[in-house]
Amino acid sequence: MKTRIISGLIMAPLLVLVWLGGLPLFAACLLIAAMGMREFYEGFKAMGREPAAFAGYISLGLLFLIVYLKEFAGILAGEALMTSLGAWLFLTVFLALAVSLRREDHDVFDGPLGALGALYVAFFCVHVILVERRFGSLVWLIFLASFGTDIMAYFTGYFLGKRKLCPKLSPKKTVEGAIGGVLGSALFCAVFALIASPDKVLICAAAGLIASPFAQAGDLIASAFKRKMGIKDYGKLIPGHGGIMDRFDSVLLTAPFIYYALTALHSF
Repeated sequence: MKTRIISGLIMAPLLVLVWLGGLPLFAACLLIAAMGMREFYEGFKAMGREPAAFAGYISLGLLFLIVYLKEFAGILAGEALMTSLGAWLFLTVFLALAVSLRREDHDVFDGPLGALGALYVAFFCVHVILVERRFGSLVWLIFLASFGTDIMAYFTGYFLGKRKLCPKLSPKKTVEGAIGGVLGSALFCAVFALIASPDKVLICAAAGLIASPFAQAGDLIASAFKRKMGIKDYGKLIPGHGGIMDRFDSVLLTAPFIYYALTALHSF
C-alpha cells in the first residue's frame, strides 16, 4: 500500500498539465500515447509476435496532426474534418494490411497488431484533448472517474473485499471493491462539481457513476492482454504501478465515454 501511495504522489505533478490544458495537455497526451503504444507492442513481442510498430506510429502522428489542425489551428471543420478522420482510418487499416507485402516472413497478425495499438491507445487517448477543448474543466471528470475508481476500489477491496470479481484476470479484484469504485467515482465527480460548477452536480455525479464501469473494464482488458502476453506489468516506469499502460489503462476507456456522454447531453 505504501508503494502505491508514494507512486500516486509521483503521478500528481502530471495533473498540472490537465489544469494548464491547451498545448501542454496536447503534448502530454501525445507523449503518453507514444509511450503506451511502445509498451503495448513490447508486450506482444514478449509472446513472440512482431507487431508493425512503424505503421502504428505513423497512424499516431497523423491522428494528432488532425486533432491539432482542428482544435488549435482551426483549419479542419465540418466535412473536411470527417473526410480527414475517414482518411486516417483508411490509412491505418491500409498500412496494417500492406505490412504483409513488405516481407514474406511477416506473420499475418503483425500488421493488425500495429493498427490495434493506434486504435486502442492513440485514438482513445486523443479523447482527453477533445473533452478539454470542447468542455473545458469537465476534462477533470475523466481523471476523477478513472483514478477515483482505482483508489476507492483498492481500499474498499483491501478492507471489505471477500468475493472475487474476475479471479482469472485479476485475482485481487473483488465485487466489493468494484462497488466501492463506482460509488467513489460518483463521489469524486460530485465534489468536483460542487467546487467548480455547482449547477452540474447531478450530471457530474451521474457521469462518474456510469463511467466507473468503463474504467474498471479498461483495467480488466489491460489485464487480459497482459495475461495473454505472459507479463506482469507493461513496464517499470512508475514504482508500484508498472508502466504508462498500467497507470492509464482505465483512462483509455473513460475518456471516450465522457466525451460522447457530454456531447449527447449538450445536444438536447
